[in-house]
Amino acid sequence: MNKKLNGIKVAVLIDHGFEQVEMTAPVTALKEQGASVFIISNHDRVKGWEHLKWGVEFKTDVLLDKALPAQYDALLFPGGVMNPDKLRMDPKAVRFVKHFMESGKPIAAICHGPWTLIETGMMKGRKATSWPSLKTDLINAGASWSDEEVVVDKGLVTSRKPDDIPAFNKKMIEEFAEGIHKNRIQQVNQKPPVKKDKRQSTKNFQTVEDQRNPQDNF
Repeated sequence: MNKKLNGIKVAVLIDHGFEQVEMTAPVTALKEQGASVFIISNHDRVKGWEHLKWGVEFKTDVLLDKALPAQYDALLFPGGVMNPDKLRMDPKAVRFVKHFMESGKPIAAICHGPWTLIETGMMKGRKATSWPSLKTDLINAGASWSDEEVVVDKGLVTSRKPDDIPAFNKKMIEEFAEGIHKNRIQQVNQKPPVKKDKRQSTKNFQTVEDQRNPQDNF
């Protein structure tokens, strides 16, 4: 059977208190489509949160200290209040996430998951949804927030809550199968052009041009 995600390696970045169903249901969907999924955490075992009480402990596949983001094709962010609140305060976690934002690799974040994305400083101009309490945080970070079950923006998939998981999983699989979003890379790497100062002499302007890196044009 030809599965959409054969050969795709997905990182699941979590800390204690992640909303359990927002991890287990998407992970099951990813594995059913052939993806290899790796739980990454600061702890050898990480404990989920199930509605109003602690849930099950899961074995970590790769400790965050040893995880190399370049080895993964996509990133899954479950929600839960405690989980992303801890991760966004961890510089290692933020650097790990920033790799995916900068490279254009697909990211799927549900509920409170986008909280950590904000910390990368790269949500300006992005479209997203989330648990309602994050609305103001996302808007203040420059994102365009909407109250929809799933929002897709150049490889970034976001949803609001566990009830949205079926729609979330569908779009997540589509974006993970597509892979690196070229338009997103262009947006991240785009640099403002060097403007000619009319007050400069031709000689001075040529000096500025000579100092430019040829790669700035691409």
